[in-house]
Amino acid sequence: MKVLMTSHFPLAGSGSGTYTLNIAKHLTDEGHEVCVLMPENTTNFAVPENIGIYTVFFTDTENSDRIEGALPFNFPCFTSHPRSTQTFYDLSDEQLDAYMSAFRKAAEKAVKEFSPDIIHAQHIWLLSEIARETGIPYVITAHGTDLMGYQKTARFRKDAHSAASGAKRIVTISEDNDMLVKELFPDCAGKTAYIKNGYDPSRFFPAKVVKEEVLAEHDIPPSAHIVLFTGKLTHFKGVDILLQAAKFYEGEHPGKITTIVAGEGDLSDKLKKQAKSLKLRNTHFIGFLPVFQLRNLYSAADVTVVPSRREPFGLVALEALACGSPVIATNQGGLPDIINDKVGRLVDVDDPHGLAEAVTAEVFNPNRAEKSRVAAEYVKLNFAQDKLIGALTDIYEESIKR
Repeated sequence: MKVLMTSHFPLAGSGSGTYTLNIAKHLTDEGHEVCVLMPENTTNFAVPENIGIYTVFFTDTENSDRIEGALPFNFPCFTSHPRSTQTFYDLSDEQLDAYMSAFRKAAEKAVKEFSPDIIHAQHIWLLSEIARETGIPYVITAHGTDLMGYQKTARFRKDAHSAASGAKRIVTISEDNDMLVKELFPDCAGKTAYIKNGYDPSRFFPAKVVKEEVLAEHDIPPSAHIVLFTGKLTHFKGVDILLQAAKFYEGEHPGKITTIVAGEGDLSDKLKKQAKSLKLRNTHFIGFLPVFQLRNLYSAADVTVVPSRREPFGLVALEALACGSPVIATNQGGLPDIINDKVGRLVDVDDPHGLAEAVTAEVFNPNRAEKSRVAAEYVKLNFAQDKLIGALTDIYEESIKR
């Protein structure tokens, strides 16, 4: 089978980009041919082995490098990306027209040269509408930020409805995500397919690390315990609540718990100012990390925190568990589909006291080593991508025949 995947984002730096890369890699492992159509703002990006790439280039206006023929603005996001803070909502009409025109041309070229049997589009959004225009059968994965975007503004709803109506199937990644798709696109309720999101076990697994050495790599003093957050620094991720919680547990256990925030986003500066105003002494912002450094941090962490106000799925929770880090997450969105008391804890949204108590309970858990082992086994058994890819290829084959 020949599968063309479309992504609104590069293959690193976002949950949907990582999802696209994971699916593409496992499809090629199964003997299928895969190409990916995506944006980039650099020519210096890793090209996955055995995966074809069609790229629409954009301009990182904060970088002096310029790519010939690139659109004169950065690739747009729903919230932010480590390499772009441009949003879809801030695009001018002229920029939006240029965006759609560039991707239409790239899609036409990909269809002509690659001749896909099916297109797998990410997000019920603009590139899914372009997939519809090709006439090739297509399925869409709803990732959740697209649904937030749909609710945020009416500007893109016509394209979203057109894309959804033409899709053979709409893949949803959590029960909450599935319910919201059916609510926003009631005419498509009969063609959703809930397939759990997965992670790549070749990239995330328990690494043999020395905690002090991992901290030293990031110029962080030695610490008895590590609390880790990784992800976008944007409002719905709830990092401000984690900082408030850190105020409590740093005060109760001075010098014993270090909080690490790994990521970038539109609230980076604001969150750093918040940490300073709270006088947090053991909280460190270390920016966006490559996979191998992230794997080592997960493996060294006593607990990973996902304090989101709304999380359509929570891929970072899978990655953390896979590395043996128990996870504290909010009791909403797709997170309850993943986290149970054997591998972590669920807390209420916007509850810094409850989060602080959960963090303290986890980092001082005398059975933490056993919980770590259980977490890694649990996620590998239930969420490894190679165990989930068959359900997706079944949908591809069914969609081609319909």
